[in-house]
Amino acid sequence: MTDAAATPGTLAARNIAATARRRLRQLGIAAVLAAGAAVAPLVVTDVYTQNVMVLTLLYLALAQAWNILGGYCGQISLGHAVFFGVGAYGTLLLFLMGEINPWIGMAASGVVAAGSALLLGYFCFRLAGHYYTIATIVIAEAALLIMLNWDWAGAALGLQVPVGPDSWATLQFGRSKLPYFYFALGLAVVTWLAAWAIEGARWGYWWRAVKDDAEAARSLGVDVFVSKMGASAISAFFTAVGGAFYALFVSYIDPQSVFSFQVSLLIALPAVLGGIGTLWGPALGAVLLIPLGEVTRSYVGGAGSGVHLIVYGALVVVVSLLRPEGLISLLRGKGGGA
Repeated sequence: MTDAAATPGTLAARNIAATARRRLRQLGIAAVLAAGAAVAPLVVTDVYTQNVMVLTLLYLALAQAWNILGGYCGQISLGHAVFFGVGAYGTLLLFLMGEINPWIGMAASGVVAAGSALLLGYFCFRLAGHYYTIATIVIAEAALLIMLNWDWAGAALGLQVPVGPDSWATLQFGRSKLPYFYFALGLAVVTWLAAWAIEGARWGYWWRAVKDDAEAARSLGVDVFVSKMGASAISAFFTAVGGAFYALFVSYIDPQSVFSFQVSLLIALPAVLGGIGTLWGPALGAVLLIPLGEVTRSYVGGAGSGVHLIVYGALVVVVSLLRPEGLISLLRGKGGGA
C-alpha cells in the first residue's frame, strides 16, 4: 500500500510504530553509554580526572533537570541555584543539627525544593517571557542574601561535614572517588530516564505545546498553569538531590558556592549549548562544557579569576551563531532521534 492510498488510521499506526522504535533505540543507546561510563573510572585511575568525571555527571543530571522546565516547557529559569542550595543546605543541616541520615535528608530536601517550586511558581508563572526569567534571578539573589546573614545556618562561613569513616550510609569516602562517581552516574541515569519517560507521555506533549504556543495549547484543553507547576516541581526535586550530593561530595559549602548566580548559569548552560528541549542535548553539553571549564580553571584560573566563564560565554555565542538549535543538531539523523 502506497502512502497516497494509506488511510489516516494506517498512517497513524505507522507513526506510532516509528516513534516506539525511535524511543527503544534511544533507550538502547543510553544503556550502552551508561555501561561504558561505568567502566571508565576503572580504566582512568587518575584522581583529578575522576573528580572531573564526577562533576560532569553531576551537571549532566542538573542540566537534564533544568531542561525539563526550561527546555520542554519553555520556562527559562536562571534561578535554579535556589533549589540546588535547598538540597545542599537542607541535607547538611539535617545531618549536622538533627543527626538525620543524609539519604533521608536528600529525599526530604528534594521534597521541600519541589514544594518551594510550587509556591514560587504560583506567583511567578503569572509572568511571561523575560519577566519570568528576571523574577527567578531576583528570587535566587534574595535567597543568597538571606543565607549570607543566617547565623544558624553558618551565615557566610558556611557548613562543613565532619570527617567520618568511609560509608555508603553517610555518603562519605575520603580514600576513593569511585563511590561518588557511581552515585553521580546513577543520578544522571535516573534523571535521563525521567526525561525520557516524560517526553513520550501526556505531560511531555502538554509541555511542548505550552512551549510552542500557550494560548493555542489552552484552547486545545491543556491546563497551562498546572503543566508549568508540574514541570517546575520535578525539575526542582532533581536539582535539590544534585545539590545534596554536591554538598556531601565536597564536604563544605557556603552560600556563594551553592546559591550564587554562577551556579544557576552553570546548571542551564550545558542544556543551552547542547540543545534545549532535546533528550541528548544536556548530556552532550555537559560532556563538553564541564571538563573544558575544569581544565581552564585548573591551568589558567590563577592567572585570572573567571576565565572559564569567558570560555563558556564564547562557546555559547559561537554555537548560537552557527548552530542555533544547539550542538545536538550536528548529530540529528545519526543517533535515531536526538
